[in-house]
Amino acid sequence: MAAIDLKKTLDAYQAKRGSIRILDVPPMQYLMVDGAGDPNTSPAFADAVTALMPIAYTLKFASRQELGVDTVVMPLEGLWHAPDMESFTSRRDKSSWLWTLMVMVPDHVTHGMFADAVDAVVEKDVAKKRPSSPSLSSVRLETLEEGTCVQTLHVGPFDDEGPVLDDIHHRFIPAHGLTMTGRHHEIYLSDLRRAAPEKLRTILRQPVAPG
Repeated sequence: MAAIDLKKTLDAYQAKRGSIRILDVPPMQYLMVDGAGDPNTSPAFADAVTALMPIAYTLKFASRQELGVDTVVMPLEGLWHAPDMESFTSRRDKSSWLWTLMVMVPDHVTHGMFADAVDAVVEKDVAKKRPSSPSLSSVRLETLEEGTCVQTLHVGPFDDEGPVLDDIHHRFIPAHGLTMTGRHHEIYLSDLRRAAPEKLRTILRQPVAPG
């Protein structure tokens, strides 16, 4: 059975470097967990990742075995916010950032399947005599409705995103008669553990509404 790669079939996961576009993003459901602080130094950030991915893979295997539907596990994503949004562009004050880490899961995944997957991850940890991630109990399955969005592809280190975001926030969005509405959204297409910083591929997305 060939696994379906939704990154290649869903328009919401298409973006080009140097090209900013407006698109409508349909409601999608995600595994989510919330946190705060600098993603480079916060233990909670790393722990959130270790909580999300085992659930995502457990759901993949359950879907294949129970439903005959096999999909590639989707990439890590993040919703970002701060009391002062300029901390994302000019100052990059990461200590003030609030985040929700996410992994998108297909519509056929139910809340019952999600609960079973969490239990299975805990049981596996017990069997291997290792502690479960502290964030595991905080993971939820939730639908996100972003609607009209602006997005582009950034290639390079995360700290180089500032000028791209500044262009989106202060030029492109106002020029198209739009205003920002939801949280800044990043989709990490590269393997953060293996890719060199200059090769990181990140979709930058901002929900908008008519101004």
